[in-house]
Amino acid sequence: MAPSSRPCIVWFRDDLRLSDNPALHFAATRGTPTICVYVFDEESAPLRAPSWRPLGGAARWWLAQSLRCLQSDLAGRGATLLLRKGPAAAVIARLAEDVGADTVTWNDIAMQPHRRIGNDLVGALDRLGIPSRIFPGDLLAAPESIRNKDGRALRVFTPFWKRLLATAPAAPLPAPAALLPADVPDGGRLEDRHLEPTHPDWAGGLRETWTPGEASAQAMLAGFLDTRIHGYADNRDRPDLDGTSRLSPHLGFGEIGPRQVWHAAHFAAHRRPEIARDIDKFLSELGWREFCRHLLLDEPEIAARNLQSSFDGFPWRDDQAALRQWQSGLTGYPIVDAGMRQLWHTGTMHNRVRMVAASFLVKHLLIDWRDGESWFWDTLVDADPGSNPANWQWVAGSGADAAPYFRIFNPILQGETFDPDGDYVRRWVPELAGLPARLIHQPWTATPVELAGAGVVLGKTYPEPIVAHKRARGRALAAYAKTRE
Repeated sequence: MAPSSRPCIVWFRDDLRLSDNPALHFAATRGTPTICVYVFDEESAPLRAPSWRPLGGAARWWLAQSLRCLQSDLAGRGATLLLRKGPAAAVIARLAEDVGADTVTWNDIAMQPHRRIGNDLVGALDRLGIPSRIFPGDLLAAPESIRNKDGRALRVFTPFWKRLLATAPAAPLPAPAALLPADVPDGGRLEDRHLEPTHPDWAGGLRETWTPGEASAQAMLAGFLDTRIHGYADNRDRPDLDGTSRLSPHLGFGEIGPRQVWHAAHFAAHRRPEIARDIDKFLSELGWREFCRHLLLDEPEIAARNLQSSFDGFPWRDDQAALRQWQSGLTGYPIVDAGMRQLWHTGTMHNRVRMVAASFLVKHLLIDWRDGESWFWDTLVDADPGSNPANWQWVAGSGADAAPYFRIFNPILQGETFDPDGDYVRRWVPELAGLPARLIHQPWTATPVELAGAGVVLGKTYPEPIVAHKRARGRALAAYAKTRE
């Protein structure tokens, strides 16, 4: 049978790549014209539910760059990426009807709002007599495949990870060499979506730090597995070292898929057995992302509601001044301030420092974890709807597989342990750069002569600690004890 002359529509969502894209692969192998479309959708009914939030500012900037890269990559294969706005199911169904589509295909996003929109599109296409094809693509394993005896997501990571290790993620698919072009209507202008900041343009640090897009993601993975993976199991906790993969925003926007990362890592371990321990640790971090996403499907309001209801009565403090000091990196604790300033400038923060900064807000300042999660959501380029709130609840002690509340990070010891020479603090808190390593994580212990020699005036050039660690720890434990009572 000759291929249909009617086009196949590929709906891109959080899968902005050509390789290992099952929906695009399906369209390319049919031998029919291909229409690619991305829909800016903040209007669909499921997206107005509490379980969905618009992208934060940093993520919107990333999305703009990623779409530009996808447009260019598709153009190199002969296809155009259409940009549309509105309720996705209605927009794509109307497009399919207008162009006389043969099929509409997309990759599943295993989140409740996204699945409901997909179901709405299936229904709309059925009414038009247009077939649809949906493929798994955003996770290593379908959430339905790893369940407890009650049919729900696992709440503890270790058994989840063992179950995930027993699966066999499918081999990644190649990118299509070419796509048969179709006659398409006007593609739409990315600039009309106003994703990037202009007045003021605060994205300079993001541009200095990141290069979004599939090619960059592939290069980042290859470089990591070739060099930085050595010592990853230990170095990943050191913010002063370049020891992490930096793949999270690329994964978040689907510029690279988890199956690609999984198989590339296993291949690297097979070729070089000496890095097996580092690979295992790296893959467990990919597994944590998967754990959070599986949890999110069952708990779509995880960013708004304590997973452990015992925390619903916790006596959080409404201290807007302290919250602003934390957001601005002016707490007086150098490791915390370095992390918050890195976040504002680059749209990311080292993972160890994220835990320290989050613990400081929740336990030293007794400010609700949701205030911190919201700030991270707006400022992180890798703000993930599963990992971001799940990690905050883990720190707060209110979530799944949570750290106990009484585990309170000492920001001084954390700094001295994981930034022993003070290089990370010197980079992001330059007003302390003249202090020696033994003082840089607790400048208030320096003598007046030592402070003067480093050009530091506490309370002027750098703030005094917003709260004493010992007092904050005691206050946090008292609040927790009161909640338990």
